[in-house]
Amino acid sequence: MRAAPSARAPSSSRPSSSRGTALAHFNFVGDSVIGAGVNMEAGSIVCNHRNERAAKEIFVRSGEGWALQPTGCEKFGALIGDGARIGANAVLAPGALLRPGRVVGRASLLDQELPGHE
Repeated sequence: MRAAPSARAPSSSRPSSSRGTALAHFNFVGDSVIGAGVNMEAGSIVCNHRNERAAKEIFVRSGEGWALQPTGCEKFGALIGDGARIGANAVLAPGALLRPGRVVGRASLLDQELPGHE
């Protein structure tokens, strides 16, 4: 993925995105890296903070066994691979890792800290 520092999104936390990526229609993308050719439909959100719990550190699933790993960050959105498609009103919880070409359905929640949300 190549980062384009001139990428713009309608939020105060500007993501880094690549050419051919479409962010519009009331999206929020916080503290994320977005690959080339990603499409985010209207109202899709990439959360970057866990306000629902006292411990704020963000975890990601990676490595052998897809185990939860600490990031050391309290704010981190997602790493979204090239060509991923995120449906309208879908929500990616903090720490999401989307492989290239991944499709997230409309009005769905992807929270990889929860079992079964890989």
